[in-house]
Amino acid sequence: MRRLSLLLLLLAGCAPKAPPESPRPARTGIDWPTLGGPNADFSSPDKGILTAWPKDGLNKVWECRLGEGYAPPVVADGRLFHFDRFDDNCTLTARHAETGKFLWKFEYATDYEDLYGYEPGPRACPVVDGERVFILGPEGMLYCISTADGKEVWKVNTKKTYHVHQNFFGVGSVPLVAGDRLIVAVGGSPDGNRPVDLRTATGNGSGLVAFDKKTGKELWKATDELASYSSPLLATFHGKATVLYFARGGLVGVDPESGKERFAFKWRAKMQESVNAANPVVVGDTILLTECYEKGAVCLRVTKDFKLETIWSDADAEGDKSLRGHWCTPVVEGKYLFGSSGRHEPEGDVRCVELATGEVKWKQPRTRRSTLTKVDGHLVVLTEDGTLMLVKANPEKFEKLAEWNERDNPDLRPPCWAPPVVARGLMYVRGRGKLCCYELIPAR
Repeated sequence: MRRLSLLLLLLAGCAPKAPPESPRPARTGIDWPTLGGPNADFSSPDKGILTAWPKDGLNKVWECRLGEGYAPPVVADGRLFHFDRFDDNCTLTARHAETGKFLWKFEYATDYEDLYGYEPGPRACPVVDGERVFILGPEGMLYCISTADGKEVWKVNTKKTYHVHQNFFGVGSVPLVAGDRLIVAVGGSPDGNRPVDLRTATGNGSGLVAFDKKTGKELWKATDELASYSSPLLATFHGKATVLYFARGGLVGVDPESGKERFAFKWRAKMQESVNAANPVVVGDTILLTECYEKGAVCLRVTKDFKLETIWSDADAEGDKSLRGHWCTPVVEGKYLFGSSGRHEPEGDVRCVELATGEVKWKQPRTRRSTLTKVDGHLVVLTEDGTLMLVKANPEKFEKLAEWNERDNPDLRPPCWAPPVVARGLMYVRGRGKLCCYELIPAR
């Protein structure tokens, strides 16, 4: 009898552990499963936000320690995912989105070193697609992970497979889910020998690569463009779905089913140490591109035969450009763009620009480089030094309703380069080494 009891105990100890219980969201609202939110336009459809913030800031619901890196979190189906580096491991962590409770983690070893001395952690946020979450590390490791338990489903070493030259700050484009495809900005070259001047590097047709999202099998490759820090997104022009990617050399548009190129537009500064980082902004058949190193912004129209017509351009503008976006993707409210403009910290400002003309309606100086998230007719502005502001999306003037700086909130240590995430009434803000969850919409 004792032997039978012992055997049962041993068998129980060897039994596989059940996956963590699926969190049930208690709050209503919409998830934020990828970069830029549910529509990849850095806006939340949530309503009823607090516009009069308490002097000591919004109610902090929970916080957690982060590793190295700059990627914002994402939220889906009651879970929050953040992707960081702890020691020599890139780590994907799943938590209960409303409590911060740890659920599971997945990690892999990395030896990535940044060429310019920045933190060697992930730059690209996770992407959630039902039972799968995808991550792309700074060294180019692409993984598909089960959202239920954090187990690996498949992986691809994009650097090794496609001979990717290390970009200035590693890999930073967020993958795109398009139907049964995972589209990744890879940007490989004919061989792995990185030239001293990246302007002389050539592509090998893997600027964009589509993988079967369930298996990791390559489905198509497209464009000789090299990778940038912008991320591919899906748009529809004249009834046809199109993948847009603001690559290292400019914009490309391809068919998501076949990878066939529909159009291309060169837009890049001449200097070697420059990047395209903001995502394209799409309004109807109009596309806006912006960079901060030389050219500024350009507004394009997609014609019915998929040609690109220039509506207005900063390329030949003397003096100040309309919009010199660095890594902040502008947000749209009505006929206007709101965004951060400026390459260097002191010159960064927040401004409003008329989309149809490029006319600057107003600019607020000395706000430093910032990220903007639109919600309920307002802009949540996070400056890189950790100041959090609520600004009305008013094209007539800079109308600040609330401000919460480092004196009021020591949680947000710079650099704060990840845009705020708003999901189900909660706002998630990343500072150095810490993620904080604040109540932007009071629970009912």
